[in-house]
Amino acid sequence: MVMNLEDKKTRFLITLFLAFIGGVVFTFLHIPIPWLLGPMTAVLIGSRFRAIQAYWPVQIRDAGLLILGYSIGLSFTKEAVIQIGVKLPLMLLLTVLLIAFCAGIAFFVSKLSGIDYPTILVGSIPGGLSQMITFSEEVKGINITVVTFLQVTRVIMIIFLVPFLIYGPFFKNASVPSTLDLADKAVQAPLFPTILLFAAICVICAFIGKKLKSPTPFLLGPLLGTAILTLSGLHGPDLPNFMLDLSQFMIGGYIGLLLKPEKLQHKTKILTLAIISGLVMVLFSLALSTLLVHYYEITPSTSILSLSPGGADQMAILAHDVRADLAMVTGFQLFRLLFIFFAVPPVLRLIFKRKRLNQKEKPIR
Repeated sequence: MVMNLEDKKTRFLITLFLAFIGGVVFTFLHIPIPWLLGPMTAVLIGSRFRAIQAYWPVQIRDAGLLILGYSIGLSFTKEAVIQIGVKLPLMLLLTVLLIAFCAGIAFFVSKLSGIDYPTILVGSIPGGLSQMITFSEEVKGINITVVTFLQVTRVIMIIFLVPFLIYGPFFKNASVPSTLDLADKAVQAPLFPTILLFAAICVICAFIGKKLKSPTPFLLGPLLGTAILTLSGLHGPDLPNFMLDLSQFMIGGYIGLLLKPEKLQHKTKILTLAIISGLVMVLFSLALSTLLVHYYEITPSTSILSLSPGGADQMAILAHDVRADLAMVTGFQLFRLLFIFFAVPPVLRLIFKRKRLNQKEKPIR
């Protein structure tokens, strides 16, 4: 047992070193969000070598999400919540359109790849990485390896693609004051001892969320706990930049280990289809984002980050970096996450159940 623990410690130290080198290199190359993309890339590449058995404890990822959840929660001022409430009908409409579009893409990918539609559909639902992988374990006939590969490939590709879109010439625009800037900084609390209260609340809310099996509890729990305290009039201190970089580092190293192409059959074909479908999803999200820019006074950056079919945590990191409307981006992303969590699995179960019944009723010729 001791040897096992020592082996994990050595593997983690090697992985930690790889992640750190990746962050340094990406910072030196001025690549967007270097402490997320750098560790992710370095660990992804390093873990492909047999001599390196990379290891990244999930607890470190959870700690990074907790820090990020607190930072996002600070942006939920009364003004931000009012603005988001006004946009709820549009949130619902755009979320349904995006999921329906992804279901259509899944149909074509299924035909081209020869993999059954239920597997491709579960692998194509955007914004619910861990939830869809867990769901695939509960449904008979779903290929979990393919679902994981499709979900992780989409998330990683979007994390790489969206930053370059955001920092590109199309998004060089005059910024609109974000709801983060609407917070009353005059009543900003000192770092200590206020941060201790918020830290305790964040940890408690994270474990309550885990107990209740909520989606991404270590992000959503601290976010809601911090938002409630902020709305009640208690203002938490902003975190220094190095803490936000640290949270990206903790999350990036973990994401780099998720993709395991060696466990997949017909790798090249499925990888190509996964990249193409992910690209089409981004383009469709970009088209939908023009509706937000047209109807509301928000920047294109805020709009595309709000509708991008990536993870809420990664899009929030980007929003923070480009000074987009953090509360708006998080509001849209979390709305889609909760919609997928509560509405999509029951619908998928119903579809799969009817499909199995229809297959049983077909006469044997």
